[in-house]
Amino acid sequence: MSVDRRTFCGAAAATLATSQLGALSVAKAAGAGSLKNVDAGVLNVAYLEAGPASGPPMILLHGWPYDVHAFDEVTPILAAQGYRMIVPYLRGFGATHFLSADTMRNGQPAALAQDAIDLMDALKIERAVIGGFDWGGRTADILAALWPERVKGLVAVSGYLIGSQAAGKQPLPPEAEYQWWYQFYFSTPRGALGYAKNTHAFAKLIWKLASPQWKFDDAAFERSATAFDNPDHVAITIHNYRWRQGLVEGEPKYDPIEQKLAAGPTIGVPTITMEGDANGAPHPPPEAYRAKFTGKYEHRNLSGGIGHNLPQEAPKVFAEAMLDIAALL
Repeated sequence: MSVDRRTFCGAAAATLATSQLGALSVAKAAGAGSLKNVDAGVLNVAYLEAGPASGPPMILLHGWPYDVHAFDEVTPILAAQGYRMIVPYLRGFGATHFLSADTMRNGQPAALAQDAIDLMDALKIERAVIGGFDWGGRTADILAALWPERVKGLVAVSGYLIGSQAAGKQPLPPEAEYQWWYQFYFSTPRGALGYAKNTHAFAKLIWKLASPQWKFDDAAFERSATAFDNPDHVAITIHNYRWRQGLVEGEPKYDPIEQKLAAGPTIGVPTITMEGDANGAPHPPPEAYRAKFTGKYEHRNLSGGIGHNLPQEAPKVFAEAMLDIAALL
């Protein structure tokens, strides 16, 4: 596997990160963290924490249909370098649950972003380096765009993923629409029922389609699949994709956030975007979003058959990007 790096932070930071990665054997011994929970906003958030409590914080955000195990090999590398690692289960995943039965099971992007801010507040984290992919990458982008004072630096797989319901109404070329087949499936009653009845099998299919060259085994999938047994998982998933198509309403309290996102805000914090050469999930080309990043910036293309779940498929490279961002601060 090779990485194509464009000018960003110079050879010094890359050299530093490479030397830090020499601690990989120590990092694996440290483990991926201990499971904790905290009330944050409308949720009780379950999260993994690793590294020293006094270390500079980093937050890693997973996507759908994945979970915190996507960062199992990333987290110990960074924790071994003295960073306080926080890896939460998103709403609808794992042991994260709503504090009230009356709260809407809302999957809209603004709600997920507010969850992340609420978690930072609950943990008394003023600023952090944020990394993520898929739903987590979109959430990380939103934090960096709308709350830049809370984000020291950003590592975002597939780049700029901020969108809106209005943008979602615009048709794409047929090849791109084909990749979104499950979004259209979820818009139907049959799709909602099908995902509820076949959640694990459906998620495993997505893993295979999104990362066609990733040879994960059944044990790796089952480790993550238990997170989809969350009682709100199906509702959050269906709402997320239906909201994107403008088929369902969100919550009015998030309207101010969504209005800002609809304008396509730029991101000024130091950023590394990443893309694998075998990503089978819908994703924009890097040149389409380059202008959205106005601060220090680099895009890294990964070769070697790396798919959509980049942190789990290429953990050393993802961790190196996090270290490169941190080296700037």
